[in-house]
Amino acid sequence: MIQITTQTIQIVAILISLLSLGVAAWLYSWVKSQPSSNARIAEIGGYIRQGANTFLRREYLILARFTAIAAVLILIFLPHPIWSGNITQNIWMAVSYIFGTVLSALAGKIGIQIATIANIKSAEAAQKGVKPAFMTGFRGGAVMGMAVVGTSLLGVTLVLLIVGDASAVLGFSFGASSLAFFAKAGGGIFTKTADISADLVGKVELGLEEDDPRNPAVIADNVGDNVGDVAGMGADLFDSNVASMAAALVMATALGGPDSKNVAMVFAYAAIGLLSSVIGVATARIGKNGDPGKALNSSTYVTTAIFAVLTALSTYIFNFEWRIWGATAIGLIVGTIIGLTSDYFTNDAKPPVRAVANASKSGPAFTILSGFSYGLLSALPSLIGIAVTALISYYICEPLGSGYGMFGISMSALGMLSIVGMIISNDAYGPIVDNARGLAEMGGFGEKVIAIADELDSAGNTVKAVTKGFSISAAGLTVISLLGAFMSEVNTAASELGVQGIANFDIMNPTVFFGLIVGVAIPAVFSAMLMLGVDKNAQRMVAEIHRQWDTIPGLKEGKENAKPDYDKCIDIATTGSLKELIPAGLVAIFSTILVGFIGGASAIGGFLTGNITSGLLLALLMSNAGGLWDNSKKYVEAGNCGGKGSTAHKAAVVGDTVGDPFKDTAGPSINTQITVVSLVSSLLASLFLMYSIF
Repeated sequence: MIQITTQTIQIVAILISLLSLGVAAWLYSWVKSQPSSNARIAEIGGYIRQGANTFLRREYLILARFTAIAAVLILIFLPHPIWSGNITQNIWMAVSYIFGTVLSALAGKIGIQIATIANIKSAEAAQKGVKPAFMTGFRGGAVMGMAVVGTSLLGVTLVLLIVGDASAVLGFSFGASSLAFFAKAGGGIFTKTADISADLVGKVELGLEEDDPRNPAVIADNVGDNVGDVAGMGADLFDSNVASMAAALVMATALGGPDSKNVAMVFAYAAIGLLSSVIGVATARIGKNGDPGKALNSSTYVTTAIFAVLTALSTYIFNFEWRIWGATAIGLIVGTIIGLTSDYFTNDAKPPVRAVANASKSGPAFTILSGFSYGLLSALPSLIGIAVTALISYYICEPLGSGYGMFGISMSALGMLSIVGMIISNDAYGPIVDNARGLAEMGGFGEKVIAIADELDSAGNTVKAVTKGFSISAAGLTVISLLGAFMSEVNTAASELGVQGIANFDIMNPTVFFGLIVGVAIPAVFSAMLMLGVDKNAQRMVAEIHRQWDTIPGLKEGKENAKPDYDKCIDIATTGSLKELIPAGLVAIFSTILVGFIGGASAIGGFLTGNITSGLLLALLMSNAGGLWDNSKKYVEAGNCGGKGSTAHKAAVVGDTVGDPFKDTAGPSINTQITVVSLVSSLLASLFLMYSIF
């Protein structure tokens, strides 16, 4: 056995983070060096890049104001009111918060930067076959995977090394979560505004192809893929990864101090997870006529196996607790199983998607009914997986001593998110090849190239549904561990204040029950506000598409000089999404604060429990149902159930437009909402103990 200090492992974590960033830089230069010579694609790709960067700049300006206000409030009140002494802690908390927002914003920016280059390169590569197009799209996504996880591990390690306080890591995590919260919601509203409008008017009303350049919303749709599925999801998974480490570190510190073996284990496993993802990305390959879906999945399995072996090896060498390794391994295994169940309900080769496509022959009502029903069914395996993982992890680690049960749950969440570098790489691949497919059509590359791009896009859609199910489930375990972190923070604060702490949350306690009921309602209200935002914004864009179609001479006929006003649709999506994203976020944050000051820490325990359970159900339902409707539409468009232009096709398009805000706006935003309210609760724990009505 080898004795090693926590600081040594933290330095190794920093080195692996830097290695990951170096790999990201190499992949970026490789993608950028790929040939591209088509002037039309370069022009359209330029529109997409410009639109995405314009949206991101305007969104970040708004979020910078929010960050500034939040940082001032943190400086005054957290971790203790500034007038109660020790201003240094408050300063570090505010600095950590700002650091978290900056790195989360950087994750989104890096994603946009590479995705808007890789989409052009992948479209051009599709002329040479599946293999070069796949490698370009995947390596473009891997830039984001390596950069996001590298910066998240680097950020957490530096905060704990410099500040030496796990509570500051919670501040860093809150910064990452709050920016991801708004970025995911704003990007989701943008992308689905454009997608719904382009589909409903273009496909259903006018009978246009998916990416017909005559459709004024088509560029906004491609921009939306980047700001929602790339920038938004990048910030979201950055947040999930940081939150899982923060929760584990808070409990590890409470159990043994900042230099304990438990803290060393958290950093060792997180660093090994990133190293495993680097190796997994490096080994990703596809044959000349290979299956893109199998290539993506095999890379994930390689990463998973490497992580399991290396963590077991480190546990043996450094004499870590095998029980904690067991909890981590369970999280990893169940995460993979949850991904497979998501694949079953969203893959067009499986029965549920085909059943919904067949139901579409009878009209859109049956599309909606069958898809929604399968969406409800799809939530069960994932929820059982989360519950079983939490249960087993708790009881495996409980014999180690008081508090180790919840620490085991936090480590299972860390295990589930250990391969997040590969998950992000797969996820970012989806919108890159989706854009590439559109560019291939708009560039006039012909049916053969479009068919190759369609094959890549279909694999991207399936993998995207799997990664969303994975990220939501991982967030579920993370927030359960954040509930444990909240209890740790409450009990630490109670000890400092000389008041009674909390052993558990009794549902028969009126304040706990009050919080529980309010917590159950918040994810539904939050989802409704986001989807209503999409609804209102899409109606404005539909009216704009009609106006252009009716007033621009030669647009219907496709004359060369008749160009749609793409910028107007981009502006509608941008303005509307930025207007709608703030209220939904503030409702979630202020409801948490209100419950805390009414019912105290006990009410917040109930609030978080209700929020987690209801949020997970809604998130899984909406993400899986949306992915199922999307792939049902693609299954019909591939020539099944009547093919394009049939009754089934029109009904499937309606189902897809209903599913769009489900899977890309509300569904994946709920897990960020749960994380944010959990972190707000932990950060304000001492205030809720000192000031509450009941």
